Amino acid sequence: MGALEFSHVSVLLNECIQSLCIRPGGTYLDGTAGGAGHSRQIAARLEGGHLYALDKDPTAVEIATQRLAGLPASVLQADFKNARAALAAVGVTQLDGALLDLGVSSYQLDTKERGFSYRFDAPLDMRMSQTGLSAYDVVNTYSPQELARILYTYGEEKFSRQIAAKIAAAREKAPITSTFELVEIIKSALPAAVLRKQKNPAKQSFQAIRIEVNGELDALAQGLADIFDMLVPGGRLCVITFHSLEDRLVKKQFVQWTVGCTCPPDFPVCVCGGKPKGKLCPKKPILPSEEELAQNRRSHSAKLRVIEKL
Repeated sequence: MGALEFSHVSVLLNECIQSLCIRPGGTYLDGTAGGAGHSRQIAARLEGGHLYALDKDPTAVEIATQRLAGLPASVLQADFKNARAALAAVGVTQLDGALLDLGVSSYQLDTKERGFSYRFDAPLDMRMSQTGLSAYDVVNTYSPQELARILYTYGEEKFSRQIAAKIAAAREKAPITSTFELVEIIKSALPAAVLRKQKNPAKQSFQAIRIEVNGELDALAQGLADIFDMLVPGGRLCVITFHSLEDRLVKKQFVQWTVGCTCPPDFPVCVCGGKPKGKLCPKKPILPSEEELAQNRRSHSAKLRVIEKL
């Protein structure tokens, strides 16, 4: 595959670069290399420093390696939840800054064979790493109760139980193998009023199944903790989220790091000795500009949160 075939427009690119406050001699991490859009801009600003770009998708690793050729950068195939171990293996224990872009790449969504999108008829897959548990496995082997829990928890789908029941009934006749087949089953479980209102009635369910397949929220919690721990004082962690579940998790964790004393309010003096570990830069999330919103429809739900280690 040629590098030009991996198409992905980096969201909040300028805002990320500004927020990282890149030191030319520093060590940086892009935990979600994708098409290397952010990675290239970080690496291009380094003189004496080095960028480590991670991705668990072997295709992304191949493309990022091509696109970062000649720059002070290394590409490693790893999930960012394993960033500490992946970086330790190449002798890196501290970071001057890190970036996580949590969106599914345009390439993954638009390559129908990968089965991420409800817009193309393709085998049920959704595996970012192209190995392990697939969407086919989730849809055809999880109990109706587990399916309903996933759809409700990860997709915030109000009709999760109805959809799960329809999936269970359909797979009794034959396994559910394609994205369009799943879309039709989801539609059959929804009231007519919902179908009229929602442009993509399968969107929330597909999001939920993708999160389950890739263990995205567990990976995020682990990755945030380890990467923040590796930052040197003054180092910054930038995280771009694309849906409310991710954003709530990041926001909650960032706030925890900025809180010092955790004693009950009625204690006259602090006895816990807690000190803030970081500060928000800025306090509110950074949103795409009107110009970016007009040029890139996939930026519409993006939020950038930034924390600096104290």
